Amino acid sequence: MKKAISLLLSLVVSIGIFTGCSSSKTGDTNSSDETLTGTLNLSGSTSMEKIAKALGEAFMEKYDSVTVNTQLGGSSVGVTDAQSGKSQIGNVSRKLKDTETGLVANTIAIDGIAVSVNSANKVSNLTKDQLAKIFTGEIKNWKDVGGDDAAIVVIGREASSGTREAFEDIVGVKEKCKYAQEKTETGAVKTAVQSTPNAIGYISLEAVDDTIKTLTLDGVQATEENIRAETYFLSRPFIMATKEGSTDKLAKAFIDYVLSSDGQSVVKSNKLITVK
Repeated sequence: MKKAISLLLSLVVSIGIFTGCSSSKTGDTNSSDETLTGTLNLSGSTSMEKIAKALGEAFMEKYDSVTVNTQLGGSSVGVTDAQSGKSQIGNVSRKLKDTETGLVANTIAIDGIAVSVNSANKVSNLTKDQLAKIFTGEIKNWKDVGGDDAAIVVIGREASSGTREAFEDIVGVKEKCKYAQEKTETGAVKTAVQSTPNAIGYISLEAVDDTIKTLTLDGVQATEENIRAETYFLSRPFIMATKEGSTDKLAKAFIDYVLSSDGQSVVKSNKLITVK
C-alpha cells in the first residue's frame, strides 16, 4: 500500500513539473514580445510622414518600451539612410530604382496622386496629354483647356521627392517639367494651390480635402476603387525599405506589425489603400 501511495505521489509531482515547465515556456514567449525595447529610426518621404507617425504611435502603444523616431528629407534620403544603416527603415513613396540596391522593398500601402487646382478654377478634367503639356510648359494658359484666360502657375516638389519622381515617371515628363515653384512637402504644395488662383499641383491622395479642387484625369476620379481597378493612372507604392540581410529585431517587428490586420487598419484610417 505504501508503495502504491509513493508511486502515485511521484506521478503527481512529475505531472506538476511538466505542466509548470510548459506554462513557463509559453509565458516566456509572450514576455519576449511584450518586452521588446529600443529605438527605431525611420527617415525619408515627406508624403509618408503622417502614416509613418501614426503607425509609430500605434506600435509604441503596443510596446511601451520602444521609441519610434520619424525624420523626413525625401524618398532619396530614405534610400541612402537605409543603405548606410543611419536609419533602420527608409520611407520611400515610389518604386525603388534599379540602381538602389541592397534593400528590401516592403510595400505597406498604395497611395494615389491627386492633381489639384484652386477651388475657384473652372476646369474639372484633364487628359493625360493635357497634363503633360501643362507641366512641360507647352500649354501655358487655362483657356486652352477650357478655363479662364489666365497664365497657369505650375507647382511641384523638390528633386528628392518620391511624389515628384512617381508623377513625372507616370506622366512621361521626367526632367522636362517647368515649375514656377518647387516645394519641400505635400502640405506646402497644397497651401500654395489654396492661395494661388491659377495654380496646379500634385499631392498625396490622403491630403485631399475640400479646401482645394481635385481634377478627374481622362474622366476618372482619384478614388480607392479606381486606383485598385487601375483605371485612375496616377498611383504609387508606399515602401518601408530595410537593408538586405538585416537582423534588426525592432525593424522586423515593426514591419510585421504594419502588415498585420492592426497595422493595415491604421493604414486604412489614414485614407491610404491597404495591401492586405
